[in-house]
Amino acid sequence: MNDTGVQALQLIGNLLDDFQDPNFIWQLLALLTSLLLAWLIARRWQAGRTQESNGRLRQVGSRLAFPLSGMLLTGVALLLLKPFFSVSLLKLALPLLGSMALVRSVIFVLRQAFPGARWLTAWEKIIATLVWGWLALYITDLAPYVIDALEQFDFTLGKQKLNLWLVISGVTTVFLTLVFALWIAGVIETRLMGLQTLDGNLRIVGIRVTKAALTVVAIISSLAMVGIDMTALSVFTGALGVGLGFGLQKIASNYVSGFIILLERSIRIGNIVQVGADAGEVTQITTRYTVLKHPGGTEFIVPNETLIGSTVQNQTYSDHKLRLATVVGVAYDTDLDLAMRLLVECAKRQPRVLAAPEPKVLLTLFGDSSINLELGFWVDDPENGKMNVVSDINLAIWHAFKENGIQIPFPQREVRILNPASE
Repeated sequence: MNDTGVQALQLIGNLLDDFQDPNFIWQLLALLTSLLLAWLIARRWQAGRTQESNGRLRQVGSRLAFPLSGMLLTGVALLLLKPFFSVSLLKLALPLLGSMALVRSVIFVLRQAFPGARWLTAWEKIIATLVWGWLALYITDLAPYVIDALEQFDFTLGKQKLNLWLVISGVTTVFLTLVFALWIAGVIETRLMGLQTLDGNLRIVGIRVTKAALTVVAIISSLAMVGIDMTALSVFTGALGVGLGFGLQKIASNYVSGFIILLERSIRIGNIVQVGADAGEVTQITTRYTVLKHPGGTEFIVPNETLIGSTVQNQTYSDHKLRLATVVGVAYDTDLDLAMRLLVECAKRQPRVLAAPEPKVLLTLFGDSSINLELGFWVDDPENGKMNVVSDINLAIWHAFKENGIQIPFPQREVRILNPASE
């Protein structure tokens, strides 16, 4: 048995002996006092989370305030009580508090990298169970036996000889390295999104490139730390290349198209666009698809390849001003000058209608039963809806025509029966 195992077993034996020692109550009181003070410090830290400039730092502090302050206070209590009697309970509490700090750190970084992910609630319990389970194996000196058993299951991948323990340690190292890389990417994302002077699409490109680069670096560096030769991945990379060539070309094309859209800035978040029969406001641009939100609440997920390879009607590409129109038919005996003036006044009374260019009325058609007048007007906020302002103007036109005796005709048919059959 190694020295660490001897010390671990000795620690457990001393702890069992301390249960029969009257001085054990002082250890218990010191530990409870340390934990209570740590809890008060954590509550105090959470109560002070009011500054937006360092909100992320305060969130980290609120997660780690209890375990870190508990470790510090327990360590102080251990140093103070060690000259007088055994402190096995305090020695055991230190690694447990340290593992709690590790678990909370990992979960916090994952929550920052994947906001709104519900699966993290279950993963927090799984990670805590794994960390504390491994800590129990380490303290009881069973860890070396578990490692030896896992190393017996070996296999080869290309020219690299692997075993189950190497795979598990590699996955753990990759996971922790990725968590750290995602945390750095989250910090960079917060800084980039705060740069209002930088174009929104360029900020998104910077965030996507940063996350991809940090992810690749994290995977390569973590595998190198474990001792896995990078040439062992040649089989995987070859299979990936074949997959891209045969079945994943659409996905790869969408990713490339996404970066093209973000870089050339032909479509931006907030634009009102129409692709075929799908129209709406651009609410999200990812590297694979773009989300269009219709004013009615429906969201369209459009592949980026479609936006690159088809005609896109962008109503707010260079200017947010948009011309809207409504057509009204009036009777042939109507005073057209009065009707056209009323139409313009109805449009000008709407707060969303721009004064310049001013609303105009055009006589578009001499119909079978009416003279058609088109009222055109401009708005500069199409993202707030188009049909609502048209509806308000139509209602105002109805009331204005009714007050001034102007009729809106409708088609009428007169049926004449010739040579009716005699009864």
